[in-house]
Amino acid sequence: MQNSGPDDISSTEEQEKWLADALALVQHHAFYMHRALDSCNLRDALKYSAQMLGELRTSKLSPQKYYELYMKTFDELRMLEVFFKEETKRGCTTAHLYELVQHAGNILPRLYLLCTVGSVYIKSKDAPAKEVLKDLVEMCRGIQNPIRGLFLRSYLSQISKDKLPDAASEFEGEGGTVVDAVEFVLQNFTEMNKLWVRMQHQGPAREKEKREKERSELRDLVGKNLHLLSQLEGVDLDLYRDMVLPRVLEQVVNCKDELAQYYLMDCIIQVFPDEYHLQTLDTLLGACPQLQPTVDVKTILSQLMERLSNYAASTPQVLADFLQVEAFSKLSEAVVKVIEVQPDMPLVGAVSLHVALLTFTLRVHVDRLDYVDQVLGACVKKLEGVGKVKDNKATKQIIALLTAPLEKYNNIVTVLSLTNYPKVMEHLDYGTNKVMAVVIIQNIMKNGTFIMEADKVEALCELLKEIIQDSDGSPALDELDEEDFMEEQNLVARLVQMLTNDDNSEMFKILQTVRKYFLKGGPKRLGYTLPSLVFSALKLVRLLQQQDESSGEDGVTFPQKVFQFLLQTVEALSVVPAPELALRLYLQCAEAANNCDLEPIAYEFFTQAFVLYEEEIADSKAQVTAIHLIIGTLQRMHVFGVENRDTLTHKATGYSAKLLKKPDQCRAVYACSHLFWVVDGRVQDGERVLLCLKRALRIANAAQQMASVTKGSGGTLTLFVEILNKYLYYFEHGNQHITNSVIQGLIELIVTEMQSDNTTQDPMVDSFFASTLRYIRFQKQKGDGVAERYASIEL
Repeated sequence: MQNSGPDDISSTEEQEKWLADALALVQHHAFYMHRALDSCNLRDALKYSAQMLGELRTSKLSPQKYYELYMKTFDELRMLEVFFKEETKRGCTTAHLYELVQHAGNILPRLYLLCTVGSVYIKSKDAPAKEVLKDLVEMCRGIQNPIRGLFLRSYLSQISKDKLPDAASEFEGEGGTVVDAVEFVLQNFTEMNKLWVRMQHQGPAREKEKREKERSELRDLVGKNLHLLSQLEGVDLDLYRDMVLPRVLEQVVNCKDELAQYYLMDCIIQVFPDEYHLQTLDTLLGACPQLQPTVDVKTILSQLMERLSNYAASTPQVLADFLQVEAFSKLSEAVVKVIEVQPDMPLVGAVSLHVALLTFTLRVHVDRLDYVDQVLGACVKKLEGVGKVKDNKATKQIIALLTAPLEKYNNIVTVLSLTNYPKVMEHLDYGTNKVMAVVIIQNIMKNGTFIMEADKVEALCELLKEIIQDSDGSPALDELDEEDFMEEQNLVARLVQMLTNDDNSEMFKILQTVRKYFLKGGPKRLGYTLPSLVFSALKLVRLLQQQDESSGEDGVTFPQKVFQFLLQTVEALSVVPAPELALRLYLQCAEAANNCDLEPIAYEFFTQAFVLYEEEIADSKAQVTAIHLIIGTLQRMHVFGVENRDTLTHKATGYSAKLLKKPDQCRAVYACSHLFWVVDGRVQDGERVLLCLKRALRIANAAQQMASVTKGSGGTLTLFVEILNKYLYYFEHGNQHITNSVIQGLIELIVTEMQSDNTTQDPMVDSFFASTLRYIRFQKQKGDGVAERYASIEL
């Protein structure tokens, strides 16, 4: 197979066949070589080993198949090396062997044999290691075929790596110094890289992609030289800075090959110590803008910054070195310069560079917010003129950029101090901006971060404006997913509870700021967001109530300002419209004003509640709920004078009697009886209580008559039992107008109605009435004066 065929690569089947033939020939020659070795026949050993090595001259195999052939011959050469060592013990000098193998007929077998003997020559120390190494590396220039040359030099590197005149090695001194070792490796590296780069120019242009794949398979042969350099004990920082790095970078830049430049820069970053990178940042970063425009410099810089940040995280004592060498400034300048010299770099590449730089900054200089803001500012500058980013990959990188400081500091207040943070966020489209806003709120809730200054709250609202108000680019709310919308607005509502300050004036400013943004949210949002704002303001009212009256100059007026704020806020719900919600909030505010003894304000809130009831609440079920809420709240009020209370009570009673359904009327009217029997809050007008109950009884009777005409009166009979229970309540609480005879008459009325033929039996009513009678019997059996009061009631 020697020198057979053109330099082309055929099909996989042919490759397998050629490889099998070559391996068979290697095995054949190796067999005779072994016989010669066993018989100590040097001449035959050289003859058959040269024939075996001649198979490496083939040009038909792909790099992958050639590697298999190479490994087979490599194993055989190790045995040949042992034989050469034995020969020296039998009296043959290494110098003679070194000269003898140079008589081999073909150059490739000759050089493999020369390297093998050279290894023994260095080991014997019959000649300085540096001289033999220099001779070998120069002699290997004789092979200029890329694949053959790469594997030959890889063999040279492999057999010599433990025989270099490194510091503290047995070959140092007369054999040379570490500088000689470095020179040898660098020279071998340079020649291998040239061969590797030259591969791209061999063969037709249509097979370029195939050749690049083959080159990629061979990259480790070149990279091993850099790994070898990093393993040399004598390569300290000074030698690395003055000799190793400049020479390697010179070769990287000058080769002008995309694949080689990217791979070798990656090798430099990965194999040499982090400390060396830190101290030689200028040199290393200076090479990046000189690389080919198509080289993925962003990944190279990202990997460098990741290594340096990991180094700082694992070794905190080196942080001073980072400051001393001004690592951040140099990396920032490098990022800017690389982006400038590569105007065609995609936006995602530029943003990802800033993400890497920000990650480095947050790990190494976490306390330097000015550095963090500087990185964000540089990204803003790159995004100028872009508008809303539409590229999905770039958008993901921007989200990573915004999320990094949020996750690192876990404090939105710290992030809000970054002036460029909102400027970056402005470049996100509506949907992504909303996602980022949700992430910010979730971060606040998760970490329990309180925002305690009005200006910070305003900055936060600016960040979150896409989910708290309508914007020009936002779709119509009807087009949004209802479930997602509810979830977002509930998050916003929860956020209000994290906006707080112990200083009442500052807290009021915070509430005003939030309302300013919430009111721009449109009718659909207000129903979710304003209630939480109302309750936050009510919390402030309670705090003001607990304070000493002399604690502030405006101790009287300040609560009034807050109530005015509350009144305006609840009024805003009228545009939703959400009358039932607004009514509940008016009643909450009225109760708060009652606790603060502010009668006019409490009356105003009740007035607004009644106006809503009259004008906005039309649904009968909603009216029933609303009137019971009004009655319950009014019953707890103690701040009203006689006139105001009578007015409101009259209104409540009147609305109760006007409900659509008789049962609802009845229940609302007897509930109004409590408005005349407050006890602790005075009133206790027993006569009007009795009038309410009698009126309820008349309504119940009318309801029964209507029911008997339609479907039977069993369902309405429960009203009588409910009214009986009300009578018993007031009877026990000492209402003198509720007498035994009244209760007795009501019991008899219920019994008569239940036995009537027109009454439909209802087990629930029967059970309810039976329970009421059991209660009366229980009271009759009690001691004290209770039993006496119940004694005259007959069951």
